Amino acid sequence: MMIQLVGGGDTREVLDGDFGIPIVSCWSCLMMALEEWHRRREKQMLRIAVNRLSSSSSSSSSSSCRLNHTAMAKMIASNSNSTTSPFHGVSDSDHQALVHNLEACKLSSNLRAATGTHGRMIKIGYGMHQTLISSLISVYLSCGCSNLASQLLKEILCWDFDLISANVIIAAFMKIGEIDTAKKVFDDMPIRDVVSWNSMIGGFVKNGRFEEALRIFQEMLSLNNEPDSFTFASVIKGCAQLGGRDHAQWIHGLLIEKQIAINYILGSALIDMYSKCGRIETAKDIFETIQRNDVSVWNAMINGLAVDGLALDAIALFSRMVLEEVSPDCITFVGILTACSHCGLIELGRKYFDLMSSYAIQPQLEHYGAMVDLLGRAGRIDEAYAIIQGMPMEPDVVIWRAFLSACRTQKNSHMGEVAINKIETLKSGDYVLLSNIYCSANEWDSAERVRDKMKKNGVRKNSGKSWIEMAGVIHRFKAGDQSHLEGEAIYKVLEGLIRRTKMEGFIPTKELVLMDVSDEEKEENLNYHSEKLALAYGILKSSPGTGIQITKNLRTCLDCHCWMKVVSKILYRVIVVRDRIRFHRFEGGVCTCGDYW
Repeated sequence: MMIQLVGGGDTREVLDGDFGIPIVSCWSCLMMALEEWHRRREKQMLRIAVNRLSSSSSSSSSSSCRLNHTAMAKMIASNSNSTTSPFHGVSDSDHQALVHNLEACKLSSNLRAATGTHGRMIKIGYGMHQTLISSLISVYLSCGCSNLASQLLKEILCWDFDLISANVIIAAFMKIGEIDTAKKVFDDMPIRDVVSWNSMIGGFVKNGRFEEALRIFQEMLSLNNEPDSFTFASVIKGCAQLGGRDHAQWIHGLLIEKQIAINYILGSALIDMYSKCGRIETAKDIFETIQRNDVSVWNAMINGLAVDGLALDAIALFSRMVLEEVSPDCITFVGILTACSHCGLIELGRKYFDLMSSYAIQPQLEHYGAMVDLLGRAGRIDEAYAIIQGMPMEPDVVIWRAFLSACRTQKNSHMGEVAINKIETLKSGDYVLLSNIYCSANEWDSAERVRDKMKKNGVRKNSGKSWIEMAGVIHRFKAGDQSHLEGEAIYKVLEGLIRRTKMEGFIPTKELVLMDVSDEEKEENLNYHSEKLALAYGILKSSPGTGIQITKNLRTCLDCHCWMKVVSKILYRVIVVRDRIRFHRFEGGVCTCGDYW
């Protein structure tokens, strides 16, 4: 096997044997040989380190010659960080060559070259060089070998990594979702800077662990570490996903208190946060008070209006954007098309889809997906399918899932089957949508086949989750959840609401239940959906007439939607539900979506 290396300013090919690693015939053998060489090399360096310390302290007592692993590792690191090695003559050019090699390996994700460079590091005395090891870990992660990166990290975790190296390692592990490993490195750091905290907070946000991101941020503040604009950008994004109004106000207030300049990145993030927290008017106020010369600020506001179901406002803002000579980009048109889709504005959607060419923007998958969604929601399944067939690129799984969802809304099992057959790797949501289509049409045998296939493939239905913020604390619920500390009181409130809604004439939408069982069993299954539990808790903990806001991870079902309308009427309350698709504002028995979502 040949490996490309950069050394001494030129490019050359070297055999594995040149690294002091036996030439082997298979990849697994190479990895074993590399690991064995690493172990032998470390033992040899440890022995030399011990001998040096022993000879330099011969007059001391024997107890002073005893070394723990950390002390020896520091001696080794000191030796390998110098310009000379106890085994080989090492120059700065060797170090630079290794740095260049690792950068090249990372860019190309060349695992073989990476292990070859690893072997050379060991051979010339850089096997424990902190900066190079942290770079090597990043390279292994970029090559998709998290096991090698984790193994290497475990071997050297006892080292006292310098700040920069530790930050590199944290960012690398967060990037691939190895959160626990990154957190261990972070927890072991004797000194942290703002980059360390930002890597953790940003990593948690990118991996969907928003509450943990906020906890780390709070810990950062409690230890008197000053956040910067990058910190706030991540925290604001996390808060937006949680949809917590109290958290949003607190973070915004802190941003002002710390006198952080609001650039277009933070401005866009604030608009997005308040939009997703159900405070669209506050988002508008921020939009009007910040500089708007960057398109991302306009995009954030247009998307916020779209998710809130304010399509005409989004379109008016687009017109204003053009008047202020800010050129729209591809994201702008995704927002406009989404707004049209949420409100059934088919002809306007077509108009803005065609308008993209005027700005030299070629429609991408996201734009075609929005058009499929627009037509499908409006019941124009054949036209949506024609859009897919006429696309200049291969439709991706998102397109087919949008089409499948439209088939569910229109109860079209035939076209639903067409969509399912186009999705290579089926997820639980795909099975559930198809099963819903069959159940809606009382095709129980077909629905049973879908469920059997789910069991056979080991696929479990994603559980619906809802959460509500009360007094700055996020309370989470799952369907049928009884784990809450106030569970008994919550169910008592919910049972009372169910009785009152029935008295008002509410009839459960039983065809949504994915089982051919009795009506009583279906009704019981519908009664304890997560958003109903969250609403019951909100009513339990708030004063009469107070508005309640709930966030859900999935699209709210028809039964819960109809039920929320009735509850808002009998309790004289405003109930806001942000689901995966959009906001629903229930008041006086009606919803702002107009039953179109």
